[in-house]
Amino acid sequence: MANKKIRAAVISYGNIGKAVVQALNAAPDFEIAGVVRRSVANIPAELQGIEVVDSIKKLSNVDVAVICAPTRQCPEYAKQCLDLGISTVDSFDIHTRIPEVYAELDAYAKKSNAASIISAGWDPGSDSMVRALLLAMAPKGITYTNFGPGRSMGHTVCVKSKKGVKDALSITIPLGTSIHRRMVYVELEDGYKLEDVAKDIKSDDYFAHDETHVIQVDSVDALNDVGHGVNLVRKGVSGETQNQNFEFNMSINNPALTGQILVASARAVLKKQPGCYTMIEIAPIDLLPGDKMDLIKSLV
Repeated sequence: MANKKIRAAVISYGNIGKAVVQALNAAPDFEIAGVVRRSVANIPAELQGIEVVDSIKKLSNVDVAVICAPTRQCPEYAKQCLDLGISTVDSFDIHTRIPEVYAELDAYAKKSNAASIISAGWDPGSDSMVRALLLAMAPKGITYTNFGPGRSMGHTVCVKSKKGVKDALSITIPLGTSIHRRMVYVELEDGYKLEDVAKDIKSDDYFAHDETHVIQVDSVDALNDVGHGVNLVRKGVSGETQNQNFEFNMSINNPALTGQILVASARAVLKKQPGCYTMIEIAPIDLLPGDKMDLIKSLV
């Protein structure tokens, strides 16, 4: 039926999960099939009236699963859903591991006759689409991606997982030309030394390639803010014409934008053949609700 709404399950209910629920409620073509979280006790007030379960297997008639778990858990959750024939989207954000996860989930998706879009946040994700467009506009040249200043959710979750860390905040500071400084603020558990925790953090793939400073504080909450942003710059050549300059900027609420892109990708994934995809493989029109011709008339 043309008016049948897409039934989406939300897996994990942290900052991104909350933003996804809000975006699904605001979308005209979705309904929430349920929320999957570790505990079904003490359900938040905003989830009243929504089915809350501890396993995706306990939900019925799910069209797509929006995976909002920490990055390193996303592939395993995706496999569980794909094994059930449920298409998935996630915001996996370790850039260097994307080809590995892509190949792994591609096999799972094709076997289960489902589709998966990975790394569907804003970077990787929507910024990847902008970089691809800039490359098409100027095939020769250099693109610089400058993040922040702002709170990196992936980096923050990574630090919080480290032994001895009670709470944490990772701030990304752009130094220009795609070079960044990571400012990591930590509250430590009793008995742990800052130098040991800092060594563990700096050796992680999230931080190993950037200048990283780990600072102990009394209260992370006193510093916390979910704002972030990006400045994308490309200078290059169109045909044989030099000095083509392009710039894209945004200042955002990090979880809200990630959640919105995940929901848009959940709409697009149901239009794809079985297999795994990144956002640069998605037609922009497939991310949008509404009639195709109406969108063409208003956007082209």
